[in-house]
Amino acid sequence: MKELSELVLEKLNTLVITVNKESEVEYVSYSSEKILGYKPEQLKGNRWWNLTRNSEDEIFALKNFTKKLFLECKKGFVPKPYERILKTSSGKNKCILWNTAFGPNDCLVAIGYDITERKLEENRLNKIKNILLQQNAEILESIRYAQNIQLSILPQKNKIEKLFKGCFVLYKPKNIVSGDFYWYSEKEDFVIIAVIDCTGHGVPGAMLSVLANSILKKIVDDNNVTEPNEILTELNKEVIKELNKSNEFSSSDGMDISICKIYKNSKSFIFAGAFRPLILVRNNEIQYFRGNRNPIGFYGGASKEFEQVEVVAHNNDMLYLFSDGYIDQFGGEKNKKLNKKRFKELLLTINSMEVNEQESFLEYSFNNWKQSNEQTDDIVVVGIKL
Repeated sequence: MKELSELVLEKLNTLVITVNKESEVEYVSYSSEKILGYKPEQLKGNRWWNLTRNSEDEIFALKNFTKKLFLECKKGFVPKPYERILKTSSGKNKCILWNTAFGPNDCLVAIGYDITERKLEENRLNKIKNILLQQNAEILESIRYAQNIQLSILPQKNKIEKLFKGCFVLYKPKNIVSGDFYWYSEKEDFVIIAVIDCTGHGVPGAMLSVLANSILKKIVDDNNVTEPNEILTELNKEVIKELNKSNEFSSSDGMDISICKIYKNSKSFIFAGAFRPLILVRNNEIQYFRGNRNPIGFYGGASKEFEQVEVVAHNNDMLYLFSDGYIDQFGGEKNKKLNKKRFKELLLTINSMEVNEQESFLEYSFNNWKQSNEQTDDIVVVGIKL
């Protein structure tokens, strides 16, 4: 009759064997019949190796391993658990996790746990993981290619910088591609420059940015619409028309934009905004131009009116057009948004610096505020010295 310990071992799917210094198996627990399909007496001696292994080379290697293990355990070493594959009486494989120790009667005691199901699940999950890694690599490759396309569409910073007394562009996508972008068009007497914040970020935002870039070129360069408020009106109509071609648009799809028409000679500018402001720093004081509360797109219906304001510029005025990513960044000691107040204070701090120093200081301040937090959103800040 089986002892209680043997019954427990069977329930736990646990094998126990003892091996002498010649690597002969002297004892096999009754659980071998349930796990391997062999009765204990069938596996004693060298039959353990011959029945549960697939080749002579494997048997030879494992016997040598067991002899070394025997000597190590006899000296008091505690070997690490190790896995081995055993062949069952039906020819299937079982994965056994072994723990070994030196036992009484000058023998090695090995306790094996059947981890076959666990290993099968691990292998299944590893296959899924490898598939996902491959798919992720392919997606990233596509997005990086899309990034090259998006960067080719963006104006070159050095070309914009040559148009003004001083200019910088801080451009920091949250992901590889961005829903925020900057745009300009140079005419004989003036320059039109804009910062656009499209719905979302990453791939969806980037797709909207490509659409917006194309529409702006059509409005300003092809149709010669150059008044900022009229540009916004036309942009709103065109964006709604394009998005209406698909029934899968969201009621929040669209963009926010701040746009300036800056005259080259008269030292004045005209500003209009669709849910984005403009900040003017003059004599270390801030003037805040809010713009209209209507974004571009489906918000509140298609009929919108955009106002514009004309401002006489002073020497060394600094204009700042920006998306909301910088202001909305979480960080600081209390992990809160940077907010408009702190952003305005930053602009007052930097406005007397050289424009390239302003860009560096803004980036440093952003990283110092963000610390280990993830970047919240895409960021564009354009500073122009008049």
